[in-house]
Amino acid sequence: MRRPFARAWTGALALAATTAALPLASPAPAAADSVVIGGSPVDVSESPWAVALSSRDRFGGARGGQFCGGVVTGRSTVLTAAHCMSKDVLGVPLSEVTDLKVIVGRGDLRSSDGEEVSVRAVRVNPEYDPHTNSGDVAALTLAEPLPEGRTIRMAGPGDPAYEPGTGAAVYGWGDTTGAGDYARTLHSARVEVLADSVCEEAYPGSVDGRYMARTMLCAGEMSGGRDACQGDSGGPLVARGRLIGLVSWGSGCGRPGSPGVYTRVSDVTRVLGARD
Repeated sequence: MRRPFARAWTGALALAATTAALPLASPAPAAADSVVIGGSPVDVSESPWAVALSSRDRFGGARGGQFCGGVVTGRSTVLTAAHCMSKDVLGVPLSEVTDLKVIVGRGDLRSSDGEEVSVRAVRVNPEYDPHTNSGDVAALTLAEPLPEGRTIRMAGPGDPAYEPGTGAAVYGWGDTTGAGDYARTLHSARVEVLADSVCEEAYPGSVDGRYMARTMLCAGEMSGGRDACQGDSGGPLVARGRLIGLVSWGSGCGRPGSPGVYTRVSDVTRVLGARD
């Protein structure tokens, strides 16, 4: 089944809803130390643009209220997945979430490192289609600007970072195994940018979803093993030092023949601009 990579449960309901959510992502377990499926821990100081989205009111305080990922593209701008802002994920309309924040500079969500910055405004891509996940991006405007050096440059149309075979890395605090084992620290997995033809064959429009090259790209390993998973939605896919994708959707986590699908950042710049 096609599924976005957000945590679609809230606050006190989290534990009870975990069991219901798991059938949407149930691949073979990854190695015990892997997360973002097939990855390893990274120092947040080496990727200061990778941030966590937080609402303790909706998701509790055990992991700082984290429910999605994001990436800093301007001192006051964070990009994430549009579906992270939906009622399906938040449990209530976005307008009723009063404590939406971005956690910056905190690798371990249990710690008090870094800072928590309130979100002043949210702009969901007006072209976002929740049925296909096309255009799956939202831009968050922070209540105060971040220090210099926390942003990452976005890859525009035609950038060689999008070329098939390019090595890339995906970042997040999401499910480590596909079985609801959420990371406490930031992890990254090495993946490979795949050709559009490969992704179209993997997702031709069946129950698993349809790949749309104009607004999406996919990355991973066709043999399976390295992928984003639940809780990673909105997090960055980086290649050649530039942002090329945002975690969006896929079929299972790390399954052979089912690579992860990402929002294509070159399309983001077209519809949102997403710069300070």
